[in-house]
Parts: sequence; C-alpha cells; structure tokens
Amino acid sequence: MTRDNRPLVITGEHGAPGGPEERPLSIAGRPVAAHLRARVPALTGRVVARLLADLPVYAGLPHEEISGDIADIVQHNLRLFADVVEHRRPATDAELAQQRDSAAQRAEEGVPLDAILTAYQVGTAMCWQETAKGALPGDLPTVLEIMDRIMVLQQQLTSAVSSAYLQARQILDSQEHGGRHALMAALLTGEPLDRFTHRTGLRPAARYLTMTLALAPHPDELSQLPGPGAGVAARRKIRRVRTALDHFAGTPALTALDASGGTVLLPAAESPPPWRGPGGLCVLIEEAARAAGVPITAAAETAEPEAVPAAVARNAEIVDLIARTGRPPGLYRLADVLLEYQLSRPSEALHGLAELLRPLEAKPELLRTLETYLELGLDRRATAAALHIHPNTVDYRIRRIDRLTGLSPARPADLQHISAALVARRSV
Repeated sequence: MTRDNRPLVITGEHGAPGGPEERPLSIAGRPVAAHLRARVPALTGRVVARLLADLPVYAGLPHEEISGDIADIVQHNLRLFADVVEHRRPATDAELAQQRDSAAQRAEEGVPLDAILTAYQVGTAMCWQETAKGALPGDLPTVLEIMDRIMVLQQQLTSAVSSAYLQARQILDSQEHGGRHALMAALLTGEPLDRFTHRTGLRPAARYLTMTLALAPHPDELSQLPGPGAGVAARRKIRRVRTALDHFAGTPALTALDASGGTVLLPAAESPPPWRGPGGLCVLIEEAARAAGVPITAAAETAEPEAVPAAVARNAEIVDLIARTGRPPGLYRLADVLLEYQLSRPSEALHGLAELLRPLEAKPELLRTLETYLELGLDRRATAAALHIHPNTVDYRIRRIDRLTGLSPARPADLQHISAALVARRSV
C-alpha cells in the first residue's frame, strides 16, 4: 500500500503488472538497488562534498575524520538503502548499529546533534535524487513505494542516531560529575580513604598504576582554521587514547586528560603488568600513540592510594626531564633517568656542573658536536654522518672542546663530568 492507501501495482518492462517478489523494483528500466550499489563510491564523494559545502561544522572537522569515519558511514547508509529497496522491508536493529556507534563517537567529540541529523537528511535527499533520476510516468507506483521505504528508513535513522547520541552525552556527563570523577579527585588530593569511602560508598583499589602522559598535537589540531575543527581533532585524539587505556585495563580508566596530556590511574593487581614485551606497559603506550596518531611521552609508577599524589608529581617531573633532555617519545620510569633526576634537584653542585661547559656557549657547533658524540657512543664516523661533516672535523672539534674546557670525552674521568655537565645545563 502507498501512503494514500492505494494498492501498489508493480509494472514490468512493458507496463504489465507483476508481483512484488517476481522482479526487482525498477525505475527508467534499471533495477534501483543494483544501480544504487554501483553508484555508491561516486555518490559518497558527492554527499561528502555537499556536507562540507553546506554545514560549517563538517567543514571544520579533521580531514582524517572526513575521509575515514564520515565517508564510511555515508557508504553504509547508501548500501543500507539499497538493501531496504531490494528486500522491501524496514532496516533491522543490527543494520543500524554502525549509525548508533558513529553518533556516540560524534557526541564524545562534541559535534552538535542538529548538524548530524541535517547530514543524514542531506544524504537521504541526494540518494533519492539519484534513485528517481529519469523516472517515467509508468514508474509512478514504484516511485511511490520507494518513497515510502525511504521515509520509513529516515525515521529509523533519526530515532537510532538521536537516542545513541543523547545516551552517550548522558554517560559522559555522569562520568564527569559521578563517582569515578570523585574517586580520582580524592586520590589526587590525598583525601583520607576512610572518609572518602564513608562519604561515597566507593572503595579505591589496593594499588594504582599512575601515569603522566604528554600528547603531541595532532596535525589536524594545527592545520584547522579558527572554528570547531581543532577542538574536534583534540577530543578525537583523547578518545582514542582513553579507548586504548580502557582496553588494556579491562575497565574504564580514571583519566584527567586534555589536548596536551594529563594523568591516568589504572587499578593494579598484586603483580603489575610487565614493563616491556607482549602485554607490557611500553607496548600500551606505543599502541595508544598509534591509535591517536601522535607521539606520546609518558612516565609510570605503581603506588598505593596514599602515595598516589607523590607518584603523580614524580611522573610529571620525569616527563618534563624527558622533554628537556631531548629523549625520544615512549614510556619511562625513574630508573631510566636516575642521573638526570638527581641532577635536577636544587643544589650548589648543579650550577657548578653546568659552569664546566660555559666556555662552549659562544660556540654552539662545538656544544652540538659534543652532545651528538656522546649520544652516538663516541663514534666519530656516526657523529660526522649525523652532523653532515667530515670525521676529521669531529676530531678537530673535540680537541677544541678540550682546549676550551679542559675536558675530553677520550678521558674516562672527564667523560663522567661532561655527561653530568650536559644534564645540569638542561636543568638550570
């Protein structure tokens, strides 16, 4: 039946009546479902281009998201429409799962619901235009049936997307102000645990893996014009890091993250996860960095709840040391930076060590050569290659450093002082 309760008459090739199950629905002599499936790639590009032209929020989204998630959901919707027409039925709940997941992700990224629903309407309208193109007078019954199908599907999409979006926003809001937020605040501020448990009924874990993360900017955060795009890119990056952490822990992680990084607390078992190797913490940071598309520098330490504030503060110092000493991204612990950490403590010796290399301040090429020479294990050829100079030039510069400072990497006793002096220079 059509919307005005007239019986549907499906015409054949020459206008002869035919049963709905005898042949596919056709317009202008072409089967609608097959034609639409063949046009999916090209039509997807047109729909995405229309969204970028008509909706400022979509124009400001990261390119990665447009060419990835947004294009994928457009293709899924077009193929779903073809299935609905071919089988003459509404969409199933399973077929709407991807739309619900996409809506929840957009909610977490802060994309407005009205923009999402408008995007679905634009896509549906363009799909219909492609379907009805070239329709003949004899195609009217088919056109009316397909119109009914598309209206039902649009209603299903609106309901599924809206409910998933609002549910995701409710969860996010409750998490922000709920028990997990209160637990993390209590742990970070050192609130007495018995008082916290009495107040909230929540019981902290026996131990926590404390982590401080430093997240580099994603290219989409830097390339966006003023508008929501940079913020969406940042939230997308944070969401992917959180997903990796939750998957590793098997439970939602306690996090306080912004675009530059922040603090993570993961409940820790009696036997903490290994540092390296499969299932290790270093692998976790590598996987989170890949998922987010940015380098991540992190420091970690396991602590009992009462010691969480001190551990978090120590982790932050280690991450800062890693940045100042020029080490590569990755996961570090105190044992990895013992010398740098100790030399970063305020003392008279710290300034004295830094002064050992003051004669090189006016000769930055010598200081750079010295740093590279030590980083590459006193290998003159590797140093020359890294600095794009001749190995003999490396030898000459090392001799000049000796004359200016009285210190030479070739002498073991001097080498210790030079290493300490380089660390001290970065700490004062």
